[in-house]
Amino acid sequence: MSGHAAGAGLDGMETGRAGYGSTLALASLSLAMLLSTLGISVANIALPALATAFGAAFQDVQWVVLTYLLAITTLIVGAGRLGDRYGRRRILAAGLVLHMAGALLAGLAPSLDWLVAARVVQGTGAAAMMALSVAMVGQAVPKAHTGRAMGLLGTMSAIGTASGPSLGGLLIAEAGWRSIFLVNLPLGLVALVLVLRVLPRERAGEAATGGGFDIAGTVVLALSLGAYALSMTLGRGDFGAMNLALLAGAAAGLGVFAAVERRAASPLVRLSLFRDRGLRAGLVTSALVSTVMMATLVVGPFHLSAGLGLDMALVGLAVSVGPVVAALAGVPAGRLTDRFGSRRMSITGLVGVTAGCAAIALLPSSLGLPGYVLPLVAVTAGYALFQTANNTAVMAGVAAERRGLVSGLLNLSRNLGLVTGASAMGAVFAVAVGGGGIEQAAAAEIVDGTHLTFAVAAALAGLALLVALGGWRRWRG
Repeated sequence: MSGHAAGAGLDGMETGRAGYGSTLALASLSLAMLLSTLGISVANIALPALATAFGAAFQDVQWVVLTYLLAITTLIVGAGRLGDRYGRRRILAAGLVLHMAGALLAGLAPSLDWLVAARVVQGTGAAAMMALSVAMVGQAVPKAHTGRAMGLLGTMSAIGTASGPSLGGLLIAEAGWRSIFLVNLPLGLVALVLVLRVLPRERAGEAATGGGFDIAGTVVLALSLGAYALSMTLGRGDFGAMNLALLAGAAAGLGVFAAVERRAASPLVRLSLFRDRGLRAGLVTSALVSTVMMATLVVGPFHLSAGLGLDMALVGLAVSVGPVVAALAGVPAGRLTDRFGSRRMSITGLVGVTAGCAAIALLPSSLGLPGYVLPLVAVTAGYALFQTANNTAVMAGVAAERRGLVSGLLNLSRNLGLVTGASAMGAVFAVAVGGGGIEQAAAAEIVDGTHLTFAVAAALAGLALLVALGGWRRWRG
């Protein structure tokens, strides 16, 4: 299927074929997005089995998850730029091959070090898959259906995140821990065949836009982002001297990156891009809202179990409400975006996130489970609507030669928000509970900590709403 093949004069049958081709093209992008997010969540459930298999401590086996996340975070902008420079379809296909190669190496790993190295390879492929799945929407579907396509990608991302633990648990129980990696091979092969057969090729001169690839800038940015991500994850909430050193290194690295980009003949990121208020608003709000969403994952289980006294089975069901709502809301959010406009729906979604967080912060614990789950539905549905509309708005005005780069920046802002939120929201909760520690805290202290943490989350979501209201303007690429 070619995005440029359907011109004037097509008859009804040809138009039908074009629509069928668009469906297959969107299916290929959706499967790539599903596999990249599934690779994050499916490994979490395997950590106890991996610790037993390799006789390793938890602090060691957690690198199976961390290295995958670090590879995505550090390389996603460079992967998007590679797609712009050498062809998005080509780099997406290369990402799928890398992802499958990493999965095969992980499934055959004779040692933990081998497994961690394989996950770096797999995460490198996932970076290209995430960035270019979003970047290719404009080439794969008609412009009028962009919101629906973005919503579907959001749904697939949520499904990958939500289904990982259950799928991983089933596979480990039936076939052992190696199966959670090897299952990527048949799924990845289907995605690769679809990408190569149905995604449109870039026309001559559309991909390579002149100049070389900015290797120096890519390396400096990757090291800076890696240092920041490590500063937020090492110590599991205990922010010590190493975390501060990494954070300082990340800040210094970004300064070096800016200097390198100003001198580069063909920079990875033209700093002038950030003069556009629409792009800045889209990236800032994405990071803020992703930070807020981590409160539901980090604090929610403690509130439900220790604060409300629910058994773990009920806690698991309550926590799963968020991912299920996100998965169900993605496509409707896309349809609303196509019908009413991305700016209006982005703001509506932010209102939902802010109101839901405020409700959790203010409602008394005497309301029990409904007092948490109903606002959680508002938060998650609002997030799904915001993410779909925000991605659509930012990508709609991007010049063709920058789609991969801007998609990479959008994904990076979300990932950095999630990484920051895991640390920051956990720290706010720990401080709010008190010096005795979360494990020894009374139920009332846990509830008070939850209320204060979600009050902070509501303030951050409100800040994102102000940024969206005051700074939105169409991207003029």
